[in-house]
Amino acid sequence: MGKNLPIGDQEADLLRYVSDRAPISVRDVANDWGTDRGLARTTVLTMMERLRKKGFLNREKGDAGGVLRYSPAQAKTDLLRSLIQDFVQNRLGGSVTPFVAYLAESSDLNESEVAQLRQLVESLENDGAA
Repeated sequence: MGKNLPIGDQEADLLRYVSDRAPISVRDVANDWGTDRGLARTTVLTMMERLRKKGFLNREKGDAGGVLRYSPAQAKTDLLRSLIQDFVQNRLGGSVTPFVAYLAESSDLNESEVAQLRQLVESLENDGAA
């Protein structure tokens, strides 16, 4: 997998889109995701092929007339973890502190999200005490 190969914001968005709808053809991606962004089918194809060459997407022939269909090369949770790692390394200089500070100051979090964050912190504290 091309984990060390960076991907841009638009590629990450496309990758999330494909992950949620896989397996999916270039035509289907272009008609929905691409149209919303003013992107031609050829541009979408180029982006999907770039993601495939970087190891983020797999491609195989589908049942219907041999149409190529794309799927993520890894589970969505692993994909999100990779995207977050890339964000922390390349945008935050390797430190999660600015991200955690943002979350602490954010008023957009609901009670469920705050509870999940508390559980994560408790898990980190327990792992550190071992």
